[in-house]
Amino acid sequence: MSFGIDGVHDVRELIERINASERLRGSSHFSSAVYRNEPIITTGRQMASYLPERYREMRKISRWQEGSPRGRWLSDAELFYRQARFMEDFEDDCPYHGDFTAYYPTYTSMSDRQLRGYFTWRAAVRRGDVQEAPLSFAYVYLYELINGIGTKDALDGFHKLEGFWQTYRTFAPSIDRYVHTWLRDYVVYHGLDPALLADSADIAFDRALLGLVTQSAPFDPEILESIDIIAVSEDDVAEEISTEAPWAGIASAAPSKAAGSPLDASVRQPGAAEHTGRTRGRRDRASALPLPPDIAHETELLAAIDMLSSYRVRLSRLYKDEPDALRHVACAVYVRLLAYYRRHRKNGFVETLFGEELNMSYTMFANAVFFEPQPHQPTDYQLDPIHWYRCRNSQWRCLRVCGTREKSSVLGKIMRAVDRKLRDALDYPHKLKDQRLPKYLDSMIEKEISAWTTWAAEHAARKVEIDLSQLAGIRSAAAWARDALLTEEEREDADKTVMPEAPQAAVPAAPVAPPAAPVAPKSAGRKKQERGVQEAVSCYIAPADDVEVSADGAGSANGLAAGLDASAHAGIDAGLVAVPVIKPITGPVSWTVSGPDVEPFPGPVAASAAEPGAEPAAVLTAPEHAYLEALLAGCPGTVPAGVSEDMLVDKINEKLFDLIGDTVIEFGADGPRIIEDYEDDVREVLAV
Repeated sequence: MSFGIDGVHDVRELIERINASERLRGSSHFSSAVYRNEPIITTGRQMASYLPERYREMRKISRWQEGSPRGRWLSDAELFYRQARFMEDFEDDCPYHGDFTAYYPTYTSMSDRQLRGYFTWRAAVRRGDVQEAPLSFAYVYLYELINGIGTKDALDGFHKLEGFWQTYRTFAPSIDRYVHTWLRDYVVYHGLDPALLADSADIAFDRALLGLVTQSAPFDPEILESIDIIAVSEDDVAEEISTEAPWAGIASAAPSKAAGSPLDASVRQPGAAEHTGRTRGRRDRASALPLPPDIAHETELLAAIDMLSSYRVRLSRLYKDEPDALRHVACAVYVRLLAYYRRHRKNGFVETLFGEELNMSYTMFANAVFFEPQPHQPTDYQLDPIHWYRCRNSQWRCLRVCGTREKSSVLGKIMRAVDRKLRDALDYPHKLKDQRLPKYLDSMIEKEISAWTTWAAEHAARKVEIDLSQLAGIRSAAAWARDALLTEEEREDADKTVMPEAPQAAVPAAPVAPPAAPVAPKSAGRKKQERGVQEAVSCYIAPADDVEVSADGAGSANGLAAGLDASAHAGIDAGLVAVPVIKPITGPVSWTVSGPDVEPFPGPVAASAAEPGAEPAAVLTAPEHAYLEALLAGCPGTVPAGVSEDMLVDKINEKLFDLIGDTVIEFGADGPRIIEDYEDDVREVLAV
């Protein structure tokens, strides 16, 4: 091929245009690099050892950093941060199917082949395709997100961190141990909205503990010295506080003194003054809580106890049938324990179970590779009213309740003991197995049960049982005796008396008393006798408004009094009636009328149980079914993704309550377990 003079001129002009273009001159196609001959076809061994240039450049980021007047060694966290920033947008296409395990893994821990595999896997994760890989790969990716690698802003980083955790925990549930804390630290460090942690177990526990402290303070005011709401003044937030006094200006907001606080004296429970040291002697002889019970405040206190108890007393079968008794006794025993621990123990009852507030230094993102490129600004952050963080001079401190962060098995055993002993006292058909208790606790429960049963017996509704089947025989005997005692003149007068026949109803609404037999004229003494009987009857027949009728019409006060009045007349005529001495009834009266033609009146419990519109028991899901089978086999159950074990146990207990009628799973020292009394019932439900 040959070019003319014009053709050569055109080529030279084209070359000059290319060289003059800034965009083309900066392109990699026109770099000054010197290229060598490379084989187009390579062996597998050569491909395995091949490493793209980007990795080589990353490896050149040295741990030794030159500086003036002298250099310094970079920490592992800073070296990882610099390398991660360099590789932030890099992607590869070389999957790795081997294994990789390291403590605090970073890029420097990986071989060339593992590095290429990691960046290939990371590219897929960023596209939304999360596949199982070596666990150390997952931790490196989490470290990147914590350090802000691959995130637009702090909120985007939180959502990516949470989203990856929720997905990858199905492959490795062990990451829950660390990610829960890292998510909380991420929100605090970047000052995000605490509502992002609304489902956090830490937040839920703090709320439950604060509720228990709120309900306990009226009976144990000293608890506020150990666990209290923290307040930070606006002026203090703007001040620079030295590390020698890191919590200066943060004071305990004594709720009993601060107006509008949750424990203001104006909202203290009625009868709280009775539980001070001045009345300890009386409290040992009577109930620790006032009777009649304050249902509203006892309900709030029991709810607070139930939230932190491994034994859910409000799901008990006894609580369904006898809520007032179990609620009062459980709350009263708890109040007694508050006083007992304050007198005889170093710490109060709540502090012994869950710890007390401590001010301590805090390390953000502990157990992670985290580097802070710039010092953090002075910060005061409230996660919840009893959980605060403060940063001064890049040093963090935390004020929180330090102790167990889960439901108390000790409190659970106490609530179960109350449930068991109250069932025995009430002769409840569904018993719980006996457990050994400390003598002081056993005595407390016995005293409270005795106080409740005594009060309940004194205020119970009086029952009047009337057997209508016996009335006919009584009337016949009274008529025969009356006729036998009549004189000839009285019989003649009785024969002259014509009594109209009572009309017969087709379907009587209630048993109708037959007409009274004719009687002779009453003497003055006889009228006096009848008046005495009527007064005696009126003494123990309650007014119509206080009577609970067990059969339509048959138990009404007026109708029943009339029937008794007629029978009394007949008995007096026969000379067989003796006026009984009966104490007046001051409480409500419950009538029970029985007889061959009287149908039993269904009580409220029976009616609700037999109601045709009642909902059937909820069906267990497959994960719940598998969880129960694992517990029956003595193995730890598997918790589905996105659900805490506490929530799963509560759901199962609620569903099985409809079938078994009691709490089935409780939290013991080794975790959740099925109560031994109900193992056979659970097997029957699961058909195993």
